[in-house]
Amino acid sequence: MDNAALVKAIIENAIDGIITINDRGIIETINPAACFLFGYSAEEVIAKNISILMPESDSSNHDQYLRRYQQTGEARMIGIGREVNGLKKDGSIFPFRLALNEVQFSGRIVYTGFIHDLTKEKQAEEKLREYSSRLETQVEERTHSLQKSLLELQRAKDRVSNSLEKEKELSELKSRFVSMASHEFRTPLSSVQLSASLIERYAAPFDNPNISKHVGKIKNAVNNLTSILNDFLLLEKLEAGTVEPNFAEFNVVKLGEEITEEMQLVSKEGQHIIYQHTGVNSVFNLDIYLLKNCIINLISNAIKYSGENTFIEFNTEINEKELKVGIRDYGIGIPEGDHIHLFEPFFRANNTGTIPGTGLGLNIVRRYSRLMQGTIDFKSILNHGISFTFTFPIK
Repeated sequence: MDNAALVKAIIENAIDGIITINDRGIIETINPAACFLFGYSAEEVIAKNISILMPESDSSNHDQYLRRYQQTGEARMIGIGREVNGLKKDGSIFPFRLALNEVQFSGRIVYTGFIHDLTKEKQAEEKLREYSSRLETQVEERTHSLQKSLLELQRAKDRVSNSLEKEKELSELKSRFVSMASHEFRTPLSSVQLSASLIERYAAPFDNPNISKHVGKIKNAVNNLTSILNDFLLLEKLEAGTVEPNFAEFNVVKLGEEITEEMQLVSKEGQHIIYQHTGVNSVFNLDIYLLKNCIINLISNAIKYSGENTFIEFNTEINEKELKVGIRDYGIGIPEGDHIHLFEPFFRANNTGTIPGTGLGLNIVRRYSRLMQGTIDFKSILNHGISFTFTFPIK
């Protein structure tokens, strides 16, 4: 097979459409794939102006564009791939990607267009947008419903607490809340989180920033609600007296490094968590689960209430008498007038604004530290951050 026959065979069997026109916009050749896309036979379009394959909005400007390019050399499409619309024989319009090149052939100029049909891709993108929109609407509705339920539950708890005289009746109300929260809230939240992750995976090949943005909003909403629910459940366990510390020896440095690595993954852009241990000994006897929960809670707050490109200091020290754990950030800090209320349940400082939170985290942290026979202190200056220090005596 000679070279000319080989080139012809390649063009005739190409999956994408290939069309050539002369310098006056007249179609000279069209391969079978292009004929199929536009619904014409080769005889119907050869020797016709290429505008026959364009919708009115493009066809009226084509010849003028071609003349301007020949006169000025200014290329708006030639040598540049772009998405355009095509007009089929039946009058329908479809999207395709056009790559147009200029070829010098036998002393004259020929323009070659390579056409890749985008109909299926556009349909898939539209379905993903519709699915993402529907899911976002469902999540917003469920989020609103859950927030309303939580608010109503809290109001109900307050009303009953004021009217009941016996601790037993209040305990029963809390138990009903925990049971309902565990069964009614966790399952739908997990389903929404899974669906959002699946949408993100299926949409990845399309690299659509709008889909990524909305999926991120869905995940953030679910994470916020899950965090609220977890705080309520932890508080209920503490109130019920079911939390008992389990003391055992563990490596403090290893725990600190694990927490640092874990929290760095969820930090804001440019935030750096710096961990440092002081002392020759790294083994301590304490409840590792309760201690880890306390540290993660405080570092999470430091991330949340600090800006991008800031440092969060995380230190541990073991000396002859005690273990000290310190977490410091350089964020918004706590107003001096709010210091006295900082560890009260449901209290939030008046400068937190729209930053989400339940006001339960610090109350849980202090109660955990007391269960481990430790103490927690803090220092804070408004707009200059806050530092917390745990102290646990050696047993």
